[in-house]
Amino acid sequence: MQVVETRRSQPQSPEASYDPARMLPLGYDDTDYGTPKREGAAVTLTIDGREVTVAAGTSVMRAATEAGVIVPKLCATDSLEAWGSCRLCLVEIEGRKGYPASCTTPVEAGMKVVTQSPKLAELRRGVMELYISDHPLDCLTCPANGDCELQDMAGAVGLREVRYGYQGQNHLKDAADESNPYFMYDPSKCIVCNRCVRACEDIQGTFALTISGRGFGSRVSAGQDQPFMQSECVSCGACVQACPTSTLQEKSIIQFGQPDHKVVTTCAYCGVGCAFEAQMKGSQVVRMEPYKDGHANEGHACIKGRFAWGYATHRDRVLKPMIRDQISDPWREVSWEEAFSYGARRMRELQAKYGRDSIGGITSSRCTNEETYLVQKLVRAAFGNNNTDTCARVCHSPTGYGLKQTMGESAGTQTFKSVEKSDVIVVIGANPTEGHPVFASRMKRRLRQGAKLIVVDPRRIDLVDGVHVKTDYHLQLRPGTNVAVLTAMAHVIVTEALVNEAFVAERCEDKSFQQWREFVAREENSPEALEAASGVPAAKVRGAARLYATGGNGAIYYGLGVTEHAQGSTAVMAIANLAMATGNIGREGVGVNPLRGQNNVQGSCDMGSFPHELPGYRHVSDTTARTLFEQAWNVQISPEPGLRIPNMFDAALSGTFKGLYCQGEDIVQSDPDTQHVAGALSAMECIIVQDIFLNETAKYAHVFLPGSSFLEKDGTFTNAERRISRVRKVMEPLPGLADWEVTQRLSNELGYPMNYAHPAQIMDEIAQLTPTFHGVSFAKIDELGSIQWPCNEEHPDGTPIMHVGEFVRGKGRFLLTKYVPSDEKVTRKYPLLLTTGRILSQYNVGAQTRRTENVRFYDEDRLEIHPHDGEERGIRDGDWVGIESRAGQTVLRATVTERVAPGVVYTTFHFPESGANVITTDSSDWATNCPEYKVTAVQVTPVEQPSQWQRAYQSFNQTQERLYEERATTAAAK
Repeated sequence: MQVVETRRSQPQSPEASYDPARMLPLGYDDTDYGTPKREGAAVTLTIDGREVTVAAGTSVMRAATEAGVIVPKLCATDSLEAWGSCRLCLVEIEGRKGYPASCTTPVEAGMKVVTQSPKLAELRRGVMELYISDHPLDCLTCPANGDCELQDMAGAVGLREVRYGYQGQNHLKDAADESNPYFMYDPSKCIVCNRCVRACEDIQGTFALTISGRGFGSRVSAGQDQPFMQSECVSCGACVQACPTSTLQEKSIIQFGQPDHKVVTTCAYCGVGCAFEAQMKGSQVVRMEPYKDGHANEGHACIKGRFAWGYATHRDRVLKPMIRDQISDPWREVSWEEAFSYGARRMRELQAKYGRDSIGGITSSRCTNEETYLVQKLVRAAFGNNNTDTCARVCHSPTGYGLKQTMGESAGTQTFKSVEKSDVIVVIGANPTEGHPVFASRMKRRLRQGAKLIVVDPRRIDLVDGVHVKTDYHLQLRPGTNVAVLTAMAHVIVTEALVNEAFVAERCEDKSFQQWREFVAREENSPEALEAASGVPAAKVRGAARLYATGGNGAIYYGLGVTEHAQGSTAVMAIANLAMATGNIGREGVGVNPLRGQNNVQGSCDMGSFPHELPGYRHVSDTTARTLFEQAWNVQISPEPGLRIPNMFDAALSGTFKGLYCQGEDIVQSDPDTQHVAGALSAMECIIVQDIFLNETAKYAHVFLPGSSFLEKDGTFTNAERRISRVRKVMEPLPGLADWEVTQRLSNELGYPMNYAHPAQIMDEIAQLTPTFHGVSFAKIDELGSIQWPCNEEHPDGTPIMHVGEFVRGKGRFLLTKYVPSDEKVTRKYPLLLTTGRILSQYNVGAQTRRTENVRFYDEDRLEIHPHDGEERGIRDGDWVGIESRAGQTVLRATVTERVAPGVVYTTFHFPESGANVITTDSSDWATNCPEYKVTAVQVTPVEQPSQWQRAYQSFNQTQERLYEERATTAAAK
């Protein structure tokens, strides 16, 4: 019998357990228990003479492992349901014939199991002989040496010789597939355990892998015996992680070798917030493996988090501070001290000349909560104004406004895991398989189990008609008509008596509900009346509304296709109205769930980045809240809201806003009407950019402060489900200072002292001043793994589900959502509507992913156009086309596809030379100024040369690159 000690330690008090240098969470456990955990009544059995108590439904294998008894296995892993094919985990059970597989045998009360006997040892060695007889014996040179389950099991069963030689038929000369840039497939080492295929199906839900051939000819195949890069594989890495040999192996492991230590941290891409083990060799990352105890991802990942981390050490990283007087001057590398002194002096001079409100700051949704908190604190305390804003302004600010007005809190209501209890899932204005793929995999698993799906989107996204997942209703609306469709659904629910009257009576304001009921019941809000505006057949709207209202637990997930509209806030309120009217709030499987685009959009909002709100969403005019911060910060805070980002640009062009500190955001590429943004930056006299690359915004800067990647950070991120997770430093900051230290030292130079020794102290201050964070600390996160706010005296372990029992604001408030057509209307000059979105392999403005092998999957932004519209214009697939709006013109390559409807075109915005935001306009949400990216009237025509803007951009870019290179030449001369 092989007995090991399990590695899960007992929880300790946070105060006793906190260690600033902690690399792994408390209770870290990387034991593979063979089969998934079960929940159920306790069952007691005997394994190798010892009593073991586990939940009913638990496999004998897992029961043994939990008791410290290791049963050999190859096809089993605790991330997948048992398969029972390898025949290595055989056991003896008293009263049963034969030798059942422990992975597929559930425990029973009183069962007596023997895991080690002479006969079992003989059987296991015989099985291992067969595996080894068709496997290369190159262990010493194999990249998996030391991390190979086949190797481990050969030792565990005591295999010392193989009686079968290689003279017969074998697979040892099968050619490897190295087409994927991140991993290779070597069929000569495949043991056909099926784990990779099952991971692709059960975890990822892509079904890209299969077992081709029969009998001895069986081998794993991508698609129809295609190379991986030509198959439907999405490079999530689930197959690689599941593989027990080096059949599927990361190329980074082949290059750098096996890791020598691990650090658990949080991904810095989308708002899912996946936890990863950064597996290190010294200071070199050799593998990012999804952490199986990660509460947001539970051991899964996507191509970006799993593989696209090489940007952190890319040659384009700027690692030394730089300054220049004019953007036409070459950069000068300087010391940190000189950079801080220069930047602070320039900012003070601007305030002395133009007034206190002439400067401001933009916080980053890529940086940690602690770093973001310091930037808004610097603006309020050191600049002396409230001119602070964040990228949420241009993505999810309508979420904050709409949910605050209706339910009382500016955030989503559920955990991601909650979708496993949903019966009807509504996805509106979001494309989870591209933008939030790990959550999408979880959602698709629920859909395969029988949940119903409603998709509201102008495009035919993958969920509409995907592999083993098909929508019940696709409401393919015209861009800009979300409010029309949502209000029409509400009309059906009210007029067909589908309202959850008991829920509304108990939980919601009667007055606002009665007003709303009367409003939506009007004939003008019926699906038939709004069909002409939305383009969605009334019968489909009625069917979708009935399904959502009567189908059981209904959950709504929405994205930027809801918020980035002139009626973005109205649409969010309309979604909240639907959820409240049907009682789909306050329990698992329901809710209103915004899918945040960047890793810390939620956190940047929580930390007080908006010009009108202090941390915790308290208005700056609130004397009680403001006094609390004034006493803690020892400074007077202005009660007047500051400038939003669009207001900063307008003020710059009018000559009253002259200085900007921009941390970690590329506003030139990401914000709408690029030429307007560039003009505003050109009008400013001092721009300080803190980033890891010389991005598009930095080309307009006068001070460049090198930033740190997430691998160099200590702190926390908050994901789309309000989950606060630790970001742990896996390497020292390459520029020498962490981002929080840069902000602190700039503040000190400006005359406002900050004296933190570690980000944990910053979080302690946040918790002290923010009621929803009172119980949050690094130690508490280490203890629990992660925390969902509110976490305070009332909710010491956090709040997975919001609005249980009552809404945060008390009674839920219904608001009227009259559909108002967008000012962006099609005309004879601009007859098409442009909408925008993201692609799986690229991220936001692409600054990170474009500096990885992800460009092999998607290397340019393209314009999707319907065949009918293409034919009318003489456009064929792959042609260059000009896209012109009232804001500007750019040129892209066309993709002719039926994913878009006639009259609609679509593009992404990941490459700066594409100029996607050159053509988006300054139209914005009525409540929050969130830009209307998703509705732009355009014309599309065949062209043969770049646009005027692209030629100007190329010239400007070449000049800025030359000025940067001259900096290098000057530094070398010194």
